[in-house]
Amino acid sequence: MDRMKKQAAKNREAARTARNRGNEDAAKRLEDRADALESGRVTDRTDEVSAWVRWGFGRR
Repeated sequence: MDRMKKQAAKNREAARTARNRGNEDAAKRLEDRADALESGRVTDRTDEVSAWVRWGFGRR
């Protein structure tokens, strides 16, 4: 979950940058993504995918 909180913070920072540059549409998308990450509607599958890749390469 820590990765998702970090990514949400990065998305919010990117949204501020986009908003400062006048790109409100991109800022809105980044804020929506950050909200989804913080709410738990997105599942972090990084560890599971990494395990499958290691398993796949180990079967050569």
